[in-house]
Amino acid sequence: MSRAERQLPAVFFDKDGTLVRDVPYNVDPQRIELMPGAGEGAAQLAAAGYAIVVVSNQSGIARGLFPEHALEQVGQRLRELLADYYVPLAGFYYCPHHPQGVVTEYTVNCECRKPLPGMILQAARDLSLDLSRSWMVGDILDDVEAGHRAGCQAALIDNGHETEWCWNSRRRPDLVAVDLAVAAQHILAAATKIPPALELVP
Repeated sequence: MSRAERQLPAVFFDKDGTLVRDVPYNVDPQRIELMPGAGEGAAQLAAAGYAIVVVSNQSGIARGLFPEHALEQVGQRLRELLADYYVPLAGFYYCPHHPQGVVTEYTVNCECRKPLPGMILQAARDLSLDLSRSWMVGDILDDVEAGHRAGCQAALIDNGHETEWCWNSRRRPDLVAVDLAVAAQHILAAATKIPPALELVP
């Protein structure tokens, strides 16, 4: 078996507004809840052999709103929520940086803050993932761009969180869906060449 054949496909989820409800700069585990359809969609993808990975911009660290170690309990809460759907979380990657931050060590122009692909590329190295068979799923076009820059296909969850709609070739999603459950059906259908059972948002 070749190295490529040993690599797993993955679905990379944005966290806030895609996998869990968007509560700005929240690190309280008790306030973290899955978005509608998120658990079901993740379960379908995990059952089909996709590694489930979260990649999240967390500029609250650079802005001094919470310490980096607070994300340890966030990651644990994500694992607990997904475990309710028998979904193992293969990785939780976050970018703590922001160029206009107030905490000096995190106030940098980095390669990991989406729309740059650094988190996805790091996860692929760490977890031996096949990016050519992988998807990035998010609720704004920065997520779509990050996925395309990394060599993935990309899905946009159109739930009203994207407001700027700044287009270029990297920011045009391969699919648009109302939630993760619908997106998962399409991703699985694309892998097997079967038309999706649920209608996608145009």
